[in-house]
Amino acid sequence: MNPTTTSPLATRPMRADARRNHQRVLEAARELFAEQGIEAQIDDIAHRAKVGVGTVYRHFPTKEDLLEALAEQRFEWLAERAREALAEEDGWSAFCGFLRDAVARQATDVALGEAMGSRPEMVNAVAQRAGMLELLQELVSRAQAEGKLRDDVTGADVPMIFCGLGGVAKAGSVLEFMRWDRLLELIIDGLAAPQPSKLP
Repeated sequence: MNPTTTSPLATRPMRADARRNHQRVLEAARELFAEQGIEAQIDDIAHRAKVGVGTVYRHFPTKEDLLEALAEQRFEWLAERAREALAEEDGWSAFCGFLRDAVARQATDVALGEAMGSRPEMVNAVAQRAGMLELLQELVSRAQAEGKLRDDVTGADVPMIFCGLGGVAKAGSVLEFMRWDRLLELIIDGLAAPQPSKLP
């Protein structure tokens, strides 16, 4: 998080009640941001967490701090899922399975998709701390070594797929024909080797 705004609670062990409040705020924020996107209000987060607004600000001085904490949790999950995929024997199957799981998780989280589009620097910093860029490149390289993933794809292409499908998932909450799962399968087919066209 931004070192200039980090709460003192983040630099010393928290009491049990403070830890409970911290977790309640995170859970409430995750729910509301997932439902409403990054425009969700701190007052509403405090109400859902059953704490005072001051308690939210003691743990997370700004909404950016709260978004970053949630992004860190999400990327920790993504990194763990990527490591599980790397432990699988079939590199292409593991790569596709990771994509499907990651996009399905993102489809339920409006705020993460919005943050990837509007706060790329913050999201990139969190992803780097989680080691995601290296993990994605390793997933890509394994599938390419098997000759099943087109050889002009890089690990850096994967976050753009997430970002694009996040927008489709958001639109799909209103327009039934906007199906992220259908589009993902089309994308996976386009990623498969041999490639019929050259990427720009």
